[in-house]
Amino acid sequence: MEHQEQEQEHEVYGGDIPDEGEMDADVDMSRAEDDDLNSTPSPATQDEKEEVDSRSIYVGNVDYACTPEEVQQHFQSCGTVNRVTILTDKFGQPKGFAYVEFVEIEAVQNALLLNESELHGR
Repeated sequence: MEHQEQEQEHEVYGGDIPDEGEMDADVDMSRAEDDDLNSTPSPATQDEKEEVDSRSIYVGNVDYACTPEEVQQHFQSCGTVNRVTILTDKFGQPKGFAYVEFVEIEAVQNALLLNESELHGR
């Protein structure tokens, strides 16, 4: 009876063989992705990045205990905050600086007026 169980195991292993075919399909898909990656550096993408950068500011000396919500509240008087990114190290600990992306480009000039302002005493 044990011999029959082993044969069934072999049949199960045999059932894995189509996965190799799927792996080939994955390889083909990755080749297609590589083609997409080669075409990624298009002017539109670069323009979009520069446009987002023009609506963003760097915020230094951010208290490690600050949350993105607190940073957003601090800068909301400048304009509509689209996103707050507090950078962290590989252990997830805050590095002490952040980027704030606004919806309006004009908000950047308003945010510069908050230079040297305090949040959490920093």
